[in-house]
Amino acid sequence: MCGIVGIVSFNKSSKNELDLIENAVKTLNKRGPDSQGKYAEGNIALGHTRLSIIDTSDKGTQPLTDVKKRYTIVFNGEFYNYKKQRRILEAKGIEFQSDTDTEVVLHMYIQCGIKCLEDINGFFALAIYDKVEEKVFIARDRMGIKPLVYYHDENKFIFASEIKALLEFDIKREIDTTSLFSYLQLNYIPAPYSILQGIRKVKPGHYFHFNLNDSSDKIEEKKYYEIPEIPDNITEVNSGSYKGAQIKLNQLVENAITKRMVSDVPLGTFLSGGIDSSIITSVAAKHTNNLQSFSIGYKDEPYFDETEFANLVAKKCGSNHTVFSLSNDDLFENYHEVLEYLDEPFADSSAIPVYILSKLTRKEVTVALSGDGADEIFSGYNKHQAELKARQPGIVGKSVTLLNPLLKKLPQSRSSKIGDFNRQMVRFGDGVNLTNKERYWRWATFLNEEQSNYFLKESQRINIQRLSDEAYNYKKRKDNLLCGIKKSGSFNDVLRTDMNLVLQNDMLRKVDSMSMANSLEVRTPFLDHKLVDFAFSLPSVYKINGSMRKKILKDTFKNLLPDELYNRPKKGFEVPLLNWFQTELKAKISEEWLSDKFIEEQGIFNVTAIIELKQKLFSANPGDSHATVWAIIAFQQWWKKYLA
Repeated sequence: MCGIVGIVSFNKSSKNELDLIENAVKTLNKRGPDSQGKYAEGNIALGHTRLSIIDTSDKGTQPLTDVKKRYTIVFNGEFYNYKKQRRILEAKGIEFQSDTDTEVVLHMYIQCGIKCLEDINGFFALAIYDKVEEKVFIARDRMGIKPLVYYHDENKFIFASEIKALLEFDIKREIDTTSLFSYLQLNYIPAPYSILQGIRKVKPGHYFHFNLNDSSDKIEEKKYYEIPEIPDNITEVNSGSYKGAQIKLNQLVENAITKRMVSDVPLGTFLSGGIDSSIITSVAAKHTNNLQSFSIGYKDEPYFDETEFANLVAKKCGSNHTVFSLSNDDLFENYHEVLEYLDEPFADSSAIPVYILSKLTRKEVTVALSGDGADEIFSGYNKHQAELKARQPGIVGKSVTLLNPLLKKLPQSRSSKIGDFNRQMVRFGDGVNLTNKERYWRWATFLNEEQSNYFLKESQRINIQRLSDEAYNYKKRKDNLLCGIKKSGSFNDVLRTDMNLVLQNDMLRKVDSMSMANSLEVRTPFLDHKLVDFAFSLPSVYKINGSMRKKILKDTFKNLLPDELYNRPKKGFEVPLLNWFQTELKAKISEEWLSDKFIEEQGIFNVTAIIELKQKLFSANPGDSHATVWAIIAFQQWWKKYLA
């Protein structure tokens, strides 16, 4: 895995910025500690920092230029079918200087231009420069597994793996108000937007292809892939039966995993004890004699600890399993490193244990396989079961609606079984009578629009009811994010929207940033595009019914997994933030991050709202207040580092 950065100068005023490429590369050092390189030619400069995985020799150093010195590439990612494509190129007389997948990508582009993307099975962010035609080609993988951000004005076009690299160049640092508003709702900022005006994220399955001398608005992001949309009223797939679909699914999962086991460095798996990581580990164990697997547990929070299930899987499949048992002190000791690495506010608190897991796993292996993506593809979340019930309202739905005012008065907290149940019932009651689109947004967010506005100082607010630029921007963004939820009511629409919103902007962002902070490459077999395409050709009844989520996935691999994994509640990968905030970090919250004086001087948040938030956090009925507190803490740390 690696980090890439590049700058295209359109005129003399920005050409002196080309020299800043070296500083930009240094900001990406953790993404690739093995070597760094840069390339400069005329009005373009490229930089690369390398984590050696395939062909660890110096021949794999980037930027990589072809023998004729015309084309130069920087590539971050893995190209799993590169050996097959290399053989095709060699049959055409192409000679290679290395054994890297990067060089194969370069020659595929030389041979067929942007069409090369169609034949790449993998995850990546890349840029290629053609010195003769002075063309620049930039692209991101289909699922958005690898990040790619950019800045474009009349003087320059800059791109990088992370925002922090862009900020080494001359860019005005101003908060995007609409993004901040959305962040308070979602706890992350969805692509293509960022927290700073002018900086955008390249959307998954998109590319740029432009002339180096073109600074006009013709530089447009274009799409080469999207998740297929199949009508959900089909009852059978092309194979003709549920059994046939299971056979096909088994083949695709097996192929996706074995492709991702190719590595010239040590490889292992993340094993949480859930269905997804257990399938990955169990299948991978069949193809190696000494598979290493890793999981974490919470010694001080038994409600969240699932290591007993991970141990059962490891024992059955024969992996060499390691459990990292974390205390609240461990979380405390690592939270600052997590916040320091982030170059944009991001408030999924499970980033902390993912960071620790990555750090400890990296001591043993350089590559890890994970089960990310399966919940979104095959309908694995609690909210999916709730959505199904909301679409088929019966006694449960009506009862929760009637009881919702009473339930809101009961203690709600993620840190206990009864508190979490009450919390989920209240959210269900709030959403059950909404339209499909409104309900999706309600369950995707922590705060509604009114609450999000209330936390902002009056000058920072967005009046949704008013025809202002900010209101228009917000409504347009929200509509784009929810465009997958159609009036037809297809359940697969919900899953597709999860892929485009939650998966790429929360889950994949979290895993990429926390693993790269520790120079660990994480591969995600369930996001093989052939597997995703097949999964979205299946009717939703194959995935979820009244009693089972991820039905076809569980049925297909039942023989591989211990019986104890089935029919148990999904708890997620949660951090016990509430207990943490009420003890070790209570003083820091009250006296630093959320202090009245600091909030007033900063001029972004509503002091009254913050005072009320602190009161709720330390009360007997905190609800989800700790999630909002963590979101503001993450913002404050970012603000101090990059804007203060």
